[in-house]
Amino acid sequence: MATRTPAAKPRTAAKSPTKAAPKAAPKPAAKKAAAAPAKPVAVKVPAPAPAAKAAAPAKPPKIKAKLVRDSFTMPASDFALIAALKERALGFKRPTKKSELLRAGLQALAGLNSASLQAALNALAPLKPGRPKKAD
Repeated sequence: MATRTPAAKPRTAAKSPTKAAPKAAPKPAAKKAAAAPAKPVAVKVPAPAPAAKAAAPAKPPKIKAKLVRDSFTMPASDFALIAALKERALGFKRPTKKSELLRAGLQALAGLNSASLQAALNALAPLKPGRPKKAD
C-alpha cells in the first residue's frame, strides 16, 4: 500500500504561489515599458504612380441597383409582340431577354412628351384587374 508522504503536500502548496506570481509580474514590467523611449518605426513610402495612370480618368464605381421581382398579366398578343422583337434583335446579333425589352420600352416611353404618352396609353386595350381564370 502506498501512503502519501508529508513532502508531497508542500509541492502542491508550492505550485499555487507560483501561479499567483505571474499575475503580479506584468505590472512592474508594464511600468518599465512605458518609461522606455519609443523605438523609431520604419515606414514604407509607396513609389509615385506613373504620369499616364494619373492622367487617366477614374471610373465611377458601379452602383448595384436593387432588383424587384414582380408579376403581371398581359394579353397573348403582347407576348407575341415580345417574341417578334426578340427575333428582330437576333437579326442584328443582339440576343435579348424579355426583361430587357420591357426596360427599353419604359425608357422609350419616358422620352415621350405628355401628348404622345397619352396617345400610346389610350391605344392599349383595357384589361380586367386581377389574375386570369385557369383554363382547364
